Amino acid sequence: MLEHGGKLREASSQYGIPLADWLDLSTGINPNGWPVPAIPAATWARLPEDDDGLSEAARAYYGARHTLAVAGSQAAIQALPRLRPPCRVGVVAPGYAEHAHAWAKAGHTLIPIGRDAPPPNDLDVLVLIHPNNPTGQTYTQETLLAWHTQLAARGGWLVIDEAFMDCTPEFSLAAHAHLPGLIVLRSLGKFFGLAGARVGFVLAEAALLERLRDLLGPWALNGPARHIASLALRDAAWQAAARPKLIAAGRRLADLLTHHGLPPGGGCALFQWLEVDGPATGTPRAGEIHAALARRGILTRLFEAHPGAPYPQGARRFRKAAEPPTAPLPSLRFGLPGGEAGWNRLGAAMREVMA
Repeated sequence: MLEHGGKLREASSQYGIPLADWLDLSTGINPNGWPVPAIPAATWARLPEDDDGLSEAARAYYGARHTLAVAGSQAAIQALPRLRPPCRVGVVAPGYAEHAHAWAKAGHTLIPIGRDAPPPNDLDVLVLIHPNNPTGQTYTQETLLAWHTQLAARGGWLVIDEAFMDCTPEFSLAAHAHLPGLIVLRSLGKFFGLAGARVGFVLAEAALLERLRDLLGPWALNGPARHIASLALRDAAWQAAARPKLIAAGRRLADLLTHHGLPPGGGCALFQWLEVDGPATGTPRAGEIHAALARRGILTRLFEAHPGAPYPQGARRFRKAAEPPTAPLPSLRFGLPGGEAGWNRLGAAMREVMA
């Protein structure tokens, strides 16, 4: 199993700080998520039904022709590699490590794609995270559609994980996801703050979604989660109010870190990411900053090894990339505090840690 953020209980045990006393900035999840109402008792007593309106709500929200609800986009990440025979798969690096893990586990040859490098023209599948997690890297729609055209011409796929796209829907490729060979993954965990509900969607051509549905089997998403997702996707007023607040919060976080000598190297509305080379610039190392904040009850996401190398060790089908021109650096990802008390607490802690 790969390491992820959000392991608050583990941190609580390690540092001897009660769960309730932590400021968790490790996940990149909206700390002021969509307000979940009471769930009708009937949703617990009945099997989930596909004609409950969730598909219509998802199509309207994403602007997509076809959608398939899944138990978090993670379910699709694990299943999609099983729909193709072993082939050459380019995976952006650094990036969310579960993509590379799933394609390697299914026997595909992994080819890491660097932040600034164009993908090789001999790929069968290209997997991108947009905006990227953890670097926040983005691409133009024209670039993505051009890459899709090249891949689709030879029966390939472009898979785009848009888990952090909700704050900037104008840059999404959801409206194009009906095109053969284009697969877009979306999630309610980040923008809506509903990570515990495990709700995601796959946007793609109808034939591919049917294959994926057959693979996943019936009742892929539980009834209460379907009910909550339908309401959240239809709540246009909440969405319109949340977007500018989160974009402003992302900028505020970048400014706070910069003020304390740690300018982010990338990020988006929901997180900021920075590489830290420690003594070379007179600052503490990434691990030291992470631990110092943790001792103060503030949890960040530490990448001790560069997140550009998350590929499974010993994967027989992994083609090693050329060595980068400079040694990769440890890095930190900061999520958003949930209120003024959290912002003040983070600011005070950073003053102490970076003094």
